[in-house]
Amino acid sequence: MKKILTIIGPTASGKTSLAVHLSKKLNAEIVGLDSRQLYRGMSVGTAQPTIKEMGGVKHHLIGFQDPSEPISAGQYAKLITDKVKNIQTIGKNPIICGGAGLYYRAISRGIFKGSVSDPINRNRLEKLYDNNPSELLDHLNTIDPEYAELVHINNKKRLVRALEIFEATGKPPSEHFNNQRFNPTKELDLFTVKIKWKRNILNQRIQNRADEMLDQGWIEEVETLLKQQDREEKLYTALNSIGYSQIQSYLRNKMSYEDMRKDIIIKTRQFARRQVKWFAKEPIDLTLEMDNLDTKEIVQILHCLFKVII
Repeated sequence: MKKILTIIGPTASGKTSLAVHLSKKLNAEIVGLDSRQLYRGMSVGTAQPTIKEMGGVKHHLIGFQDPSEPISAGQYAKLITDKVKNIQTIGKNPIICGGAGLYYRAISRGIFKGSVSDPINRNRLEKLYDNNPSELLDHLNTIDPEYAELVHINNKKRLVRALEIFEATGKPPSEHFNNQRFNPTKELDLFTVKIKWKRNILNQRIQNRADEMLDQGWIEEVETLLKQQDREEKLYTALNSIGYSQIQSYLRNKMSYEDMRKDIIIKTRQFARRQVKWFAKEPIDLTLEMDNLDTKEIVQILHCLFKVII
């Protein structure tokens, strides 16, 4: 089995740019590993690469999913696996690139074998959620604080599923995923490169990107999505994402523009810290200290490395 180059790291760390540069040297196509860039109509606020940023390199699993339809880690892992195999079939090299820790764990360790389904219990939990979602999130935080950090209160499907797993197996979701380190069911042989920045530099990159996204029409994008949501009469669950929530508050005159901007930056920095913490527990083959290298040097290093291992 060929090694699959996988580039991971926190938001705004430059993963896409690095993947594009490498793709041109490795005859590769890029497969997204992002829990928000997969949604259609959310290109600005999820920092989906533009045509110019793609640089002529084909990207997969970007902007394809309806924002009203969340995807589970298992479903996304299958999509990635299928795309990787399709790319290999046509004689090209896949590069997986993104910052979704849970999705990365699914492709690096597999979905736990004890995954169960209990429709009766799920229905009960869904009713409890409809009555008081905060109570369910508090319960998840008690039994599995690590996983609770990744679950937004508006993500009914993921919150209910986490508690369904716990009640059916007696073990929290994080424990099941951690056990996969010893009982892997993965189909892909990954070579994982983690991008690392000093915190102060990453924080500045996050601020710069947030300002760029606002300048590029992020607010107008949210307005369009809200109109589509009303027209289609269905809930766009993806609008609970960082930035989209704050912009909605701004549009409803519940927050000033500057308060909105500051809150987006703060929440994104907090999210980046959680990503760093998550990836610190994952299997990594190579960590790139970005503060000491430029893109040209990194591409040269990885190009030489991958001529040997793929």
